[in-house]
Order: sequence, then structure tokens, then C-alpha cells
Amino acid sequence: MSQLMKQSFLPISKLSNKPYSNILGFPRASQRQLQSRIKELSKLKIKRIAFEGNTLIGKLNVLGKGYVGIVVLGKMQDKKAAVKIRRTDSPRDGMKDEAEFLKIANDVKVGPKLMGSSKNFLVMEYLNGIRIVDWIKELKGKGSTSKLKLIARKILEDCYKLDQIGLDHGELSSITKHVIVGKKTTLLDFESSSTDRRVSNVTSATQGLYIGSGISKYIKRIYKIPPKQKIIDALRAYKKEQTRESFDKVLSVLKL
Repeated sequence: MSQLMKQSFLPISKLSNKPYSNILGFPRASQRQLQSRIKELSKLKIKRIAFEGNTLIGKLNVLGKGYVGIVVLGKMQDKKAAVKIRRTDSPRDGMKDEAEFLKIANDVKVGPKLMGSSKNFLVMEYLNGIRIVDWIKELKGKGSTSKLKLIARKILEDCYKLDQIGLDHGELSSITKHVIVGKKTTLLDFESSSTDRRVSNVTSATQGLYIGSGISKYIKRIYKIPPKQKIIDALRAYKKEQTRESFDKVLSVLKL
């Protein structure tokens, strides 16, 4: 990250002006809504926002974009934070549930740390890293097998922790968007999570990584994946009885 980018934080009072208002009130918002959102940010102690990241909306860069919200880089005092802004056309009427699910995940040390929330915002620990699919694509040379196995195991261990507490992430079959690899490797986006449905985190993440996904073809280039049926059998046994023993069997089949 260049020095210039590090200094590109804007005071939140500027967010009601175009083009920044396009992000604060994405896809559209009245001046009244924008001012109300600026007050909310202020209450959450977010003083400044920077427009950087790999996702482009109009002419502005952001950290991420989903159907519930847009994630931007914010500053809380001198600490960086990831700020998720609820879209005005979001199917969710607030961020309360997602904040609650993230808090539950944090209890078992999974996910970015929740730092604050309000009706339209979720403030989380900022994790500097890259999406798992990009990280795997860049893996080359000596030691790449052990690095990959370490990360895959970390993800599945996190999934097992969530299975044990009955929190289903809900979107791990498309794992590419929901894992960040960096100094802290973790699952992201708990917006579709639930404590009411049967948990399938280990099963979904294993399928997302190893069975017929875009990621699996990159993994195959790095190490030999066991036959599909063998993985499916181990997952079936785990699904029946989500014990540490059946989970270890999944890890063993995957050579992790």
C-alpha cells in the first residue's frame, strides 16, 4: 500500500457529497438518509473513511460489495476498521442479526472481531489479506503444499468450531468470497448465518475447496487430492455424527 493511499482518509462529513454519497447510500439515498447515516457513523466513533480496495463501484474503490452491504475502510480513533454499510435496497432491515452471529462466531475465535454495530453499519476488525482463491493461484514452488495444507486445515478447524456451537455460516459452498488469507486467516460474511438450521460448515467448506469447484482445480495442481467418492464418504459419516473423531477422519482423507 503506498504512502499516498495511507493518507487518503476523508472526514465522514464529506460523505454526503458526490461521488462518496453513492457509496454511503448505495444504490440511492436522500440527503436526509445520508445525514442520518453520518450521525450513526459518528456514534460508532468512525471519524474517517478511505476508498481503497479491489472492488470498484463507479470511480471509487471499496473493500467489498455484496447483496446486503458495501465494505469500506474506516478509522476509529487511530485504528483501522472494516465498515460494512447496509445497502438501501438490502433485503435485511438492519444489521442486528449479522452482528449477533458474528459475536457468536467471535466467542470461538472465528471471524473478524466485531467492534460495533448499528441499524445501518457493522464495524469489524480490518484484516489485511487476499481472497483464498487468489492466494492459491499465487502459490508456487517449494513449500507450497505444506502452506496450502496449513490454510485448508485452519479453515476446516474454524468450520468445525462453528458446527460445534450450532452456527451455520450459510455460504461456504462458494468459499472463494468468504475466506481471507493473511496474517489472520478467517471466514468472513456472516450475513446469511443461522442458528436455526442444521449446521453444515465442514461439509460445505470441504465441498467448496475440494469437489468440483473453481478452487479445487488449483488445489489439484499443488497436491494430489484423494478420489471424490472417498471425500464424500468421509463427509457423510461426519454429517451423521459430528464428533471430533469423524472430523479427524475427514482431515485424514484430505491428507491434512
